[in-house]
Amino acid sequence: MANTAVFSAMIEYLNRHDRRREPRRIGRVMNNHLGKGGHLSAQPMGALRDFVARDPRTERPAVVNFPVLPDNPYKIDVAATLELIDECRPDLIVFGKSMVLHPEPVAEVRRFLDERRIPAVVMYDMAHVLGLVGPHFQQPFEEGADLVTGSTHKTFFGTQRGVVAGRFREDQERYALWESIMSRAFPGSVSNHHLGTLLGLLMATYEMTRFRHEYQPKVIAGAKAFARALAACGLRVEGDPQVGYTETHQVVVRVGYGRGPEIARRLESNNVICNYQALPDDESFSAASGLRMGIAEMTRFGMEEDDFAELAAMISNVIEDDADVRGDVERLRSRFIELRYTFDQAEFGDLFARLF
Repeated sequence: MANTAVFSAMIEYLNRHDRRREPRRIGRVMNNHLGKGGHLSAQPMGALRDFVARDPRTERPAVVNFPVLPDNPYKIDVAATLELIDECRPDLIVFGKSMVLHPEPVAEVRRFLDERRIPAVVMYDMAHVLGLVGPHFQQPFEEGADLVTGSTHKTFFGTQRGVVAGRFREDQERYALWESIMSRAFPGSVSNHHLGTLLGLLMATYEMTRFRHEYQPKVIAGAKAFARALAACGLRVEGDPQVGYTETHQVVVRVGYGRGPEIARRLESNNVICNYQALPDDESFSAASGLRMGIAEMTRFGMEEDDFAELAAMISNVIEDDADVRGDVERLRSRFIELRYTFDQAEFGDLFARLF
């Protein structure tokens, strides 16, 4: 919904100087390829569908994908990307993925756009990594993003909602885009502000502000430890081993061509929940050869690096030997039942009094 509001607003913004003609669509969009981790909502088959123009040469949506590094297809090839931006001059550049192991090159792209005076809008869909925003991972507005969208229920541990944030001031020309976004959000996309989940989001925001410098490093360190432990067990962990395979909360494991769904079901029967994932060289999700795992929730329940290494051994036993580890997983999970990085009535009594 947040991305739809932005794409819809882009149409109004691009046509703001001539409202008598039928509005043109977004001329060209650059984004992450769906098969290389890109999010569905930023694809022509998703929320972008009705807002992007068609390329007259190919008769397909005018979308160009970021090139990726040959030795690490989970990371954008910055040099090749800058050449492509110079060639295609996109109206909109959309960073962000659902399979995300590394920061996005926002600063490098913003610097290039400014040097070449290319007026592209830079948007970062941080749905999966919104709870990692800051000096421990990535600071999109400081790096030059114009807009940030996201969901507030993944690494950002709130209620299930969407968010759009912008960096425009009222005296800037692009504040007109922000005004369009606000009108496309309400009444364009939603009819009210959903009070049933708004209070939960408010409290999560207070907690994220209070605990982020404890929570975020723990999440990233735990994911690296988990990835290294899975690799030590002999599993094929994707990403760059020089940085611990991941720089986010996600760990991606290759389990064999087309085996992702079957392995995910096997793990679920052993009380380990993850999802199967098409990897960059898979032709479709039906041939998914990977698993995508995230450790943010169990970090909030107190699991640390050694605990994730213990879990990695259980997962390896299931994948490699079809072992039954249900009891082991239950015993491990039973040690972590108290939620962390959350307000405690005794410790934060004065704050609660001010809030309510």
